[in-house]
Parts: sequence; C-alpha cells; structure tokens
Amino acid sequence: MPKRIAPLTDIQVKNVKPQEKEITLFDGGGLHLLVTPSGGKLWRFKYRHQNKAKKMTLGAYPAITLADARVRREDAKKLLANGVDPGEMKKALKQATVELVENSFEIVAREWITKFSGQWSQVHTTTIKDRLEKDVFPYLGAKPVAEIKAPELLAVLRRVETRGALDTAHRIRNHCGQVFRYAIATGRADRDPSRDLQGALPPVNFGNRAAFTDPKDLAPLLRAVEGYQGSFVVKCAMQLLPMLFVRPGELRHMEWTELDLDAAQWNIPAVKMKMKQAHIVPLPTQALHVLNEIKPLTGHSLYVFPCHRTPLRCMSDNAINAALRRMGFEKSEVTAHGFRATARTMLHEILQFPPDAIEAQLAHAVPDRLGRAYNRTQHLAGRKKMMQVWADYLDGLKVGAKVIPLKRAV
Repeated sequence: MPKRIAPLTDIQVKNVKPQEKEITLFDGGGLHLLVTPSGGKLWRFKYRHQNKAKKMTLGAYPAITLADARVRREDAKKLLANGVDPGEMKKALKQATVELVENSFEIVAREWITKFSGQWSQVHTTTIKDRLEKDVFPYLGAKPVAEIKAPELLAVLRRVETRGALDTAHRIRNHCGQVFRYAIATGRADRDPSRDLQGALPPVNFGNRAAFTDPKDLAPLLRAVEGYQGSFVVKCAMQLLPMLFVRPGELRHMEWTELDLDAAQWNIPAVKMKMKQAHIVPLPTQALHVLNEIKPLTGHSLYVFPCHRTPLRCMSDNAINAALRRMGFEKSEVTAHGFRATARTMLHEILQFPPDAIEAQLAHAVPDRLGRAYNRTQHLAGRKKMMQVWADYLDGLKVGAKVIPLKRAV
C-alpha cells in the first residue's frame, strides 16, 4: 500500500528554507512546492495525459497561496477529466494573450509609424504620434485592431470635434484609416471601419488660413504679444513667429543645436521640412534678442520651446493659437500659420521685395526664372537684408510709426 502524503500547511510553506539543492514538498494529488536554492517557491502540478507523465507550473508563492494552488490543481483535474491537457491549455491561453497584445490598435499603429516615418518629415511624424497618443490610444489603444467598430472610432472623433478641433478630427480619422489598412495588409484585420464614417463628421472649410494683411490690424496684435501675461515660452514663440514666418511646426521643433547665434542663422535640417530640403532662416537682431532672453530658461533642453510637462518634447501644436484666442483674437481673424500669408503680402505689396526672395524664404518649391529648383542658399544675401528690414518694420508697427514703403533691390 503506497505511503500516504500528509497535506501541507500554511506554516510549512511559509517557513521552509532554501538549501544547496532544490527541495520538493508534496501536498498530494500531484501538487507540490519546489523550493530553489535562491529562495524561490514554485507551485507545480504533476499529472498524466494520454499515458505521458507531464508537469505544469501553477504560480509562485506567496502571490499564489496554498489555497490558491489547490484550487488551480482541481481546475486542472477537471480539464483532464474532459480529455483536455491543462498544460497545453495554459500555453494556448498565454499565446492568445500575447497575440491579443501584439494585435492591439496601439501596437499596430506604432509599428505603422515606425515602418513609414522614414518617408515623412520629423514634424509630421511627431504630429501623428501626438494626435494618436492624446486622442486615440487612451480609448482604443488596448483593443484588438480587428475588433474595433465604426461607432467606437466615431466616439473618439466626436471627443475631438466637441473641443472645437474639427480639422484635427478629420486628420485623426485619416491616420486611423491608414493604421487599419496596414493591419489588413499584415493579416491582423479584415476591414477598415474608418471608411464607414465617410460623411459622419461635418466638413471643414479649408479656405485660406486667417491672417492679418493690413498693417492697421497687425499692429494691435504685435502690441498684445508684447504684453502677453501667460507662459514666457509661448510669448517668445509668438514674438518669433511673425518675424521669421516659418511654419508653426518648424518653430515648435526648433532645437538649440540648429542655431548659430554668432552667424545669426537657423539651419533647419531637411528631415524637418515639408519639402524635405534643408532650409536657412537668417536671424535679425530682434530674433537674437528673443533667443538670448529665453536661453537661460530652456537652453538646457533639446528644444528652444519645450513642452511645459517635459523638456523631452516640444511645445504643443495648439499653444500659439490658444494664446491668440486668450488675447481676444478670433480664429476667423488670425491663426499661427497665417503669419506666413501676412509676411508674403506685406513684404511684396508694402515693402516691395521681389517674389523670388520671399518664396525662397518661405521654403516654397518654386523654380527660379531659369527653372532651377529651390536650394537653401538661394537669394541668401538678399534674404538676410529682407529679414532685418521686416523685423524693423514690425517694430515700427508696434510703436505706431508710419513706415514709408521703399523699393528695395534684393
């Protein structure tokens, strides 16, 4: 008659000490506790399935108590009684969990970004990441990409729409559609639910971005910026944006390493530019003054205009527009991007600079008179003069001076 094994007690399990070799404490019914020399205590279940001796781990003590281990042993026995191998069942469940995580919307989306970001500018890549991390991942990120339905995606887009960012909602729908189509191509989804939302969001009026093109309208705005009482970082950005008239995303992503203050020049790498061509922005003395003022505050950061939450990220894409609204300027009057139109119009129509120099400074892919494509040094000498004249002109507007337009050759 086989020797009967006395069941373990909680005290035994708690007090057993590790030895030089592994030791095993038996509880009966195939359940035993393996104690390793390093002090680990692992519950294991020994069983037979289809005439083969097998073992499976039930968990580690103390996370899994003696009572828990006994419940798991009984659950395993029930599976055996129904002809199911509990060890194989555990492996299958673990694999299913892994696949669930690997096929989640967030994992697929980040894989898509990594796959295609080499074809995008750094600014575009960061913008897509920020939109998905802020507005999509918190709600759909953990859900399997194949299980997301159109109404769930629409609920996410409605949240964006209700905060007044309809254009962003449309763009997020487009990003999600690209993620779903990537999931289909890689065998992790069967359809793209974003297609079912065609017409579900109100259309966006994609007219020209609002901008002041009359000096009488621009002057009060420039004075309001000087008196801005909010974030100093945002104030400095608002001072530079009309002066340098780069794209708002380019300004937000300005890095200290790109600036040559001695040469009064900002060298924007191609990866950050919309047209994927490196760009030079001559810095007038007023811009150097702003940069020297903010340097003690953000000079230790990667970005000149870091996010207020972490210096590892740049300022929010809505920071400048939000500041303009707080100062009382409506979206229909002026936007951050609109300063480019302001500069283009006034430089040509009031200060009478030639279009070629203006377009070159705007980094537009417009060929010159000989058909040559834009390059970073095109009209550079004239552009340096133009940028200083423009900054001086803005200063004149701020103090209410009347600037007489003069013909200037570049």
